[in-house]
Amino acid sequence: MHQEPCKDFQRIHSGKFRFFIFMLMVLAGMSIPLKSYCQDLEIGIVGGGLYYLGDLNPGTPFKNTQVAYGLDIRYDIDTRWAVKLSGYRGKIKGNSSQTKFLPGRDLGFESNITDISVEAEFNFFDYFIGSGRHFITPYIYAGIGVFFFNPKSGGVALQPLGTEGQNVEGGRKPYSLISVSVPFGLGVKFTVSRRLGFTAFWEMHKTFTDYLDDVSTTYYLNGPAINQDDPAEFLSDPTRDHQPGMQRGNSKNNDWYSFAGISVSYRFMIHGSRKCRDQKFY
Repeated sequence: MHQEPCKDFQRIHSGKFRFFIFMLMVLAGMSIPLKSYCQDLEIGIVGGGLYYLGDLNPGTPFKNTQVAYGLDIRYDIDTRWAVKLSGYRGKIKGNSSQTKFLPGRDLGFESNITDISVEAEFNFFDYFIGSGRHFITPYIYAGIGVFFFNPKSGGVALQPLGTEGQNVEGGRKPYSLISVSVPFGLGVKFTVSRRLGFTAFWEMHKTFTDYLDDVSTTYYLNGPAINQDDPAEFLSDPTRDHQPGMQRGNSKNNDWYSFAGISVSYRFMIHGSRKCRDQKFY
């Protein structure tokens, strides 16, 4: 039995992902004639909020948002295109009591996320930090990343417990705590001085795991017979009210996480260039 919020979640966010990939391909084709001016390097600090969407929060953006922080390094190929390497760390959390999707499970989790991504960015205007002509631009981006996670409940790591029967002989295969994501997002860049710029952004991460929250498939234990003193059994079904095979999560949809924040970047001119052709400096 699957509920409508999960279907809506899958449709809406898959549509966003396809739209961003399509837009980047179109914009790449439109901007091929651009020359590579202003090849600069930017190093920035990042801060903001991190949240997740999955079996314990099927479709409410920014619910249980937690603090996240990190660094990014951006190479400006020209005034339209840039490549960014970013790394950040934050926490996600969720609880089944906060959703209409199977609310009686009494399941909850929190997990640190460490993400490393490489992304291609497209500026809608000719922009670089220090420009007096186009000092602000909206932009979109997409890329590929790897991330590390470790869901816990009450400080107890859930993955080693096999809460959905992963440690049972002939049961499900244990999930990995390292996975790949496809980040994509949009934002606004603006310059405040010759060397300093700010960015505000919102990005989604399409993942290839359904276990950010340690919840995906079905129960495997007979609820009334669960041993309260065994963490693996108790955290599998805290309510002790489910039978083997009953729905615990929605395995048709993988989990997502999202990061919204701001960055402050300092620009380093490279290749010995003091200015960019056809642009106006501060």
